Amino acid sequence: MNKILIANRGEIALRIMRSAKEMGIKTVAVFSEADRNALHVRYADEAVCIGPAPSNQSYLVGSNIIEACKKTGAEAIHPGYGFLSENPAFAKEVKEAGLLLIGPTPEAMEIMGNKLSAKAAALKYNIPMVPGTEEAVDNVDEAKLRAVEVGFPILIKAAAGGGGKGMRIVEKVEDFEEQMQLAVSEATSAFGDGSVFIERYVTSPRHIEIQVLGDTHGNIVHLFERECSVQRRHQKVVEEAPSAVLTPEIREKMGKCAVDVARSVSYVGAGTVEFILDEHLDFFFLEMNTRLQVEHPVTEMITGLDLVKEQIKIARGEALSFKQEDLKISGHAMELRVYAEDPLNNFLPDIGTLQTYQTPKGYGVRVDDGFEQGMEIPIYYDPMIAKLITYGKDRTEAIERMIRAIEEYDITGIQTTLNFGKFVMQHPAFVSGNFDTHFVGKYFNPDSLKSENEQEAMIAAIAAVLLLQNDKNTKQQSTSVDTQKNNWVQNRRKV
Repeated sequence: MNKILIANRGEIALRIMRSAKEMGIKTVAVFSEADRNALHVRYADEAVCIGPAPSNQSYLVGSNIIEACKKTGAEAIHPGYGFLSENPAFAKEVKEAGLLLIGPTPEAMEIMGNKLSAKAAALKYNIPMVPGTEEAVDNVDEAKLRAVEVGFPILIKAAAGGGGKGMRIVEKVEDFEEQMQLAVSEATSAFGDGSVFIERYVTSPRHIEIQVLGDTHGNIVHLFERECSVQRRHQKVVEEAPSAVLTPEIREKMGKCAVDVARSVSYVGAGTVEFILDEHLDFFFLEMNTRLQVEHPVTEMITGLDLVKEQIKIARGEALSFKQEDLKISGHAMELRVYAEDPLNNFLPDIGTLQTYQTPKGYGVRVDDGFEQGMEIPIYYDPMIAKLITYGKDRTEAIERMIRAIEEYDITGIQTTLNFGKFVMQHPAFVSGNFDTHFVGKYFNPDSLKSENEQEAMIAAIAAVLLLQNDKNTKQQSTSVDTQKNNWVQNRRKV
């Protein structure tokens, strides 16, 4: 494998390219017209424009990406995450074109891409499941009867989706019919598939996921867990590894289940098996993501492994160079997704120019980004600017280092989630480890950030006034000294 095309953009494209470069592999960037001057385009050995700014005319057009491979002589494609990374149709196109996809087989993607078929595969290994339906439901009356059997509150979920779309929490039977119709409608609109299923709603859930790696020789290992419970709109914003609440016994059980889920589809490459953990520390299978996760750096920090390099080695047909017993957790890592969003306005995306952009530095701090000062945040794509990762000998040090890094991160011109991240790191519930996926709803009040912002603005104003006054005093003193010097010179002349 001498040349890889990265079918993505921004920070993940750069992150993949850096690992490839260390392996002596040349890289090809693809870019839309909006990304012509992006950092990943400048970093790659070659770059090919694949269409206009909208992703459905560029990054989501598989034929354009395959054509770029042929044009540049790239032998393999790394899809990163998002866009076409979990698209089995694209995976088949790549295979038919005689190219390598650095990822799982189309068949594994297809099975795990649908929550119901994923459940069916996992059930072969008796993986714990949240009580509910094992098949799609479309008859409202039958679905309502099953919901009553499971017990309210229940969760209606889209079979083909994620990110909170096509999902409805139903507290009582009277609301079931309306909420099911809304879930089906949203699922159809978002995924082109209105299939939904029912689960018992876990009232205080924690989102725990296990990283897995599988090679073409039948070896599958897990790389421990990530805690991803701090979310807004059902999407992660803070992640850490390991979790603050898992015991070694639960970790071992969850790891074995994750490996079995991967084994159920003969999984190859890097993947993530997601679980819900309830207040009793009982865990249930949620889904499997058949790609590299946004939050993979925290796993890299605690294991010392480069997951992108491992993906490339697996795609080349190499066997894993380590066994499960060789792996251990070392230290603790935190990740904050730095989004161009306004936490004071329900985390709505913000666009504009990065008037100031200075990243934090120092021991134990890592920034994966794809921007520099003066660049614009485009409206066409996900608003994530960077991933801020910190590492410490334990959880306390990782949190302290994250607070320091957030304070050093200087971004102006747009609103970001940096202050929200600091709020999380300093909140007693997070510090204690006693939190769940309702953290934002339970504890976050935009007014707390407003008062902090106002206080910071007041301190900055006072500092500016003091600086101005100091400058004025210095000039007055300088004038006084000059006057004294002139008087002394005049007196000397008279003498």
